Amino acid sequence: MTFDFDTPIQRAGTDSQKWQKYAGRDVLPMWVADMDFKSPPAVIAAIQARVADGVYGYARPVKSSTDAVVNALAARYGWKIDPSWLVWLPGLVVGLNVAAQAFAAVGDEVLTLTPIYPPFMTAPKNSGRISVPVPFTLNAAAARWEIDWAALERAITPRTKMFYLCNPHNPLARVWRREELVQLADFCVRHNLLLCSDEIHCDLILDPSLPHIATATLSPEIAARTFTFMAPSKTYNVPGLGTSLAIIPDPALRAQFVRATAGVVAEVNTFGYTACEAAYRDSEDWRQALLTYLRGNRDYLVDYVARELPGIKVDAPIEATYLAWLNVTALGLKDPIAHFEKHGVGLSDGAFFGAPKGHYVRLNFGCTRATLTEGLKRMKAALGDR
Repeated sequence: MTFDFDTPIQRAGTDSQKWQKYAGRDVLPMWVADMDFKSPPAVIAAIQARVADGVYGYARPVKSSTDAVVNALAARYGWKIDPSWLVWLPGLVVGLNVAAQAFAAVGDEVLTLTPIYPPFMTAPKNSGRISVPVPFTLNAAAARWEIDWAALERAITPRTKMFYLCNPHNPLARVWRREELVQLADFCVRHNLLLCSDEIHCDLILDPSLPHIATATLSPEIAARTFTFMAPSKTYNVPGLGTSLAIIPDPALRAQFVRATAGVVAEVNTFGYTACEAAYRDSEDWRQALLTYLRGNRDYLVDYVARELPGIKVDAPIEATYLAWLNVTALGLKDPIAHFEKHGVGLSDGAFFGAPKGHYVRLNFGCTRATLTEGLKRMKAALGDR
């Protein structure tokens, strides 16, 4: 079966947050992690069938939905989970906030590595906890972002309770290797830290030689202190349906997490469950086709930047996701976002992710090749007007 990722979908003038941001302006939105592709045909068909049913009451997952998740994790990552480990959530950001409240007291500290998806830093702060960022280092010779282990050790205090990990990483598009995860797991064990592992992009690895390793599979000891977040949202382009999963093997941690959701976390809706099941069970051929298309977009982008965009660099390989972390330091722009918006391209500001202001921007290449080409041409034009 073939799938069409080239026909543009009209999203301007709709409820799309991505496109509403620049309503009335000739700006291509390439910022938020929301692809411009239709969801898999199996997902669309399943939702249409559920709509036709006509009854949309309060929902709970049925066995087939749970089985779809369990079977996908076993097939893709060799992770055999018990269905009782699953806690359904209306989004990853909800999970980050619940984790901070469930497992840290007011004034306690949560470590994370920056640059990072902004809610990693804001979630602890929302409830009076403290976010402690530890910057990555760029190994220029190896073209690789690396964890500064010495800095991580120095960041530990008696109030450090938890570590937030992103794997694969947003925005660095980095897939962490087994030896790095083992070292991180050892760090958490030695310092008695809980490990919150966001693996929401795990189905979007672009380098076929790099397997995704679920952190909780490293050992029973690390599984007992880890809660993992996954979701169909990014891979199958259903973020608006608000369906995510916390996978928590330890029953005591799971009960504590669930208690923290009581009365404040909305239930997943019936269409979210329907989409999740169809995505994980019936859409693997579509996912593989998507990965092929995204690899093509990635390669086109990297080549174009190197040839046509002097002053912009891709510091390290884009190993996963559909997000490019672009180094614009050499341009010397006080406000790169405003400059590129002026020339018709809407990007994410690297400062929101914890990078120095004016040094990085993030570009979403989860779009048609034609849209990507036009966006890059506009960026080239912007470089000629400084």
